[in-house]
Amino acid sequence: MKTVFPPTFSIQGLMALVALLVQWIIIPTLRAEDSRPNILFIMIDDMGWMDLACQGNALVETPNIDRLAKQGMRFTDAYAAAPVCSPTRAAIMTGLSPAQLHITNHTPDQKQFTPDNAKVLPAPMRNELALSYVTIAERLKESGYRTGFMGKWHLSGPNRGDPALEPTAQGFDINIGGAGYGGPPSFWDPYKNPNIKDRRPGEYLPDRLADEAIDFMSQECAQPFMLFLWNYTVHWPMEAPADLLKKYESRKGPGLNDTRYGAMIEALDNSMGRIFAALDRLNLNENTIVIFTSDNGGFGGVADNRPLRAEKGYLYEGGIRVPLIVRWTQHIQPGSISHEPVISMDHYATLLEVAGLKPDPDLSLEGVSLMPLLLEQKPIKRDALFFHYPNYAFHRGNRLGSAIRMGDYKLIEYFDDASVELYDLSKDLSETLDLALVQPERAKQMRERLVAWRKEVGANMPVLVR
Repeated sequence: MKTVFPPTFSIQGLMALVALLVQWIIIPTLRAEDSRPNILFIMIDDMGWMDLACQGNALVETPNIDRLAKQGMRFTDAYAAAPVCSPTRAAIMTGLSPAQLHITNHTPDQKQFTPDNAKVLPAPMRNELALSYVTIAERLKESGYRTGFMGKWHLSGPNRGDPALEPTAQGFDINIGGAGYGGPPSFWDPYKNPNIKDRRPGEYLPDRLADEAIDFMSQECAQPFMLFLWNYTVHWPMEAPADLLKKYESRKGPGLNDTRYGAMIEALDNSMGRIFAALDRLNLNENTIVIFTSDNGGFGGVADNRPLRAEKGYLYEGGIRVPLIVRWTQHIQPGSISHEPVISMDHYATLLEVAGLKPDPDLSLEGVSLMPLLLEQKPIKRDALFFHYPNYAFHRGNRLGSAIRMGDYKLIEYFDDASVELYDLSKDLSETLDLALVQPERAKQMRERLVAWRKEVGANMPVLVR
């Protein structure tokens, strides 16, 4: 039987009908997808666990970050993936441990870091994050997120870095400031950074990055955004606005080793206050998850990490335990505190779930999603956290080793003499009482678990000097 169309039917009419169906069916689907939450991931460079008033530091004033903690969940047992910056940054970007990535030290790993007469030589490592890894920015960008990076990258190789390995090659739509620098060439305009345009001589870098972040979030756009604001502050050099330097010039004691550091922390907090106020003003609070953390422990020359032992560049708690605050209005209970041990790799899986995405089944992520913990305060199902630092830090004072935390216990294994140290962090947060000889069976089991993990991830090992 022959089909007869109405006389008014035409190709143009068919196209109009198809367009109408698109409006009815597809556009609502896109709108539902585009209602996914925005993501603001703030990472501070070298901020120690005790560098905030809400963490117990009586010498610093951080009212804006403290307010963020009251509005969300503050973690007491959050860890950086490494005691120095580049490995932690790579871990967040990929969801893989520094040991598996073979990015185990701040880049570039340099021979002058090795102490004279060292018993072991550092393990070989990569100095950049290869493009072969699928970053969290690439996953979210492909799913419709607008992605921005601002601040310190330090994953694109030596010196200023290879532009082909900078954030815009790793899934970010824009890059302001990200290069191969470990520290800022200058905290003041002119910034001497090829990825930041100078605009006002004497402008302070944290303030400039706050301006850029607010501009990015203010853009009228139907799609959600993911902004990584990875500040260069509070990294060396110690530079802050003159009024804050004067305010802190007499504040020295438990909590600060350098008064300029306190001024830098408050200047950072001021910039955070402007960003949080902008979220309010733009009506973005309820649909934006904010993550605030650090890439490693505080630099001991300026920070006072007590009661934690040691500092940046060490596997003791002062080198790897960091502040972590997560706020998601109407989803996370305000003022909640979690004592669950968590680690940098967890952010990858968490952000995937926030964006409604599934992990790649062919990729074994080493972190877990924190969403059940954040939304329902359910404990995480895993038995251990692992750390691998087979390289010498800039201060040349650390021993090469690995560490494992299981429950309240933490074991450190050293490669120069095959010794171990065991601590009960629930009773000895300062790691002063080594229990390895008192609890040899526990130490043996934890060491075996650590060795098995290193083999599983293909960790590079240091070389004994013959």
